[in-house]
Amino acid sequence: MKKILFFLSALFLLSLANAQTLTTPQPSPTQTLKQNFSLGSIELNYSRPAKKGRKIMGDLVPFGKVWRTGANNATTLTFSDDVTIGGTEVKAGKYGLLSIPDADKWTIIISKDVNVSSPSAYNAENDVVRVQADVVKTPFTVENFTINFANITGSRCNVEMMWENTYVSFAVTAGTDAKVMKQIDNAMNKDNKPYFNAASYYYDNGKDLNQALAWVNKAVENNKEAYWMTMLKARIHLKLGDKTAAKAAANTTIDLATKGKNDDYVKMATDLIAGL
Repeated sequence: MKKILFFLSALFLLSLANAQTLTTPQPSPTQTLKQNFSLGSIELNYSRPAKKGRKIMGDLVPFGKVWRTGANNATTLTFSDDVTIGGTEVKAGKYGLLSIPDADKWTIIISKDVNVSSPSAYNAENDVVRVQADVVKTPFTVENFTINFANITGSRCNVEMMWENTYVSFAVTAGTDAKVMKQIDNAMNKDNKPYFNAASYYYDNGKDLNQALAWVNKAVENNKEAYWMTMLKARIHLKLGDKTAAKAAANTTIDLATKGKNDDYVKMATDLIAGL
């Protein structure tokens, strides 16, 4: 009898051990996205529930009620630097991303509370900002709830949310230009001046092109084999309306890039000349 009891106990413990080590896929898998933005980054943590043949908007996700904007744990956004959302400054830090979906418009909520995983846990006093987002109906069905960063520039990006046939987005902006201009001003008062980077920033952001040209000329003087610098010079000349100088700089780029075995720059310079 003792042997039987011992055997049964061993089987029980073995089955318990097997149960404890069983690993299965998450029904709503978590995802972490980190996007470089402005001079820092934005990090998103959320779970991705699936449609699985169910009606989502107005049913599984009720209209007019606070939603955690995902599944399982709270959805969060972490900003490494101060940003602006809906005209409100949001300080660097970690925030909850909540929403109130409706048929034609969503209310997006950025909250100081990073642990709201159910409507009952929500407290409007923790709101940092609310923004309205228009609903766009997609011609395709999105199976898993998806959040993306899109249309990213140096000072702006969109946070997109999609599920079923619903798409909404809101903008995040940053005061990048003032910070970069201050850096450039400070750097130009030092010995090792970042001529090429400063010229690139001026060109890309529609600033003083004559100043950009002066800086890129200095950069080329210091590095005569740098085909990426002569390519920028060609583009600046073209934007200033000097096609002759643009063609000359582009031809120089072709020669240097050919020597450097960089076909991409050869093509870029060739395309610039062809478009004159």
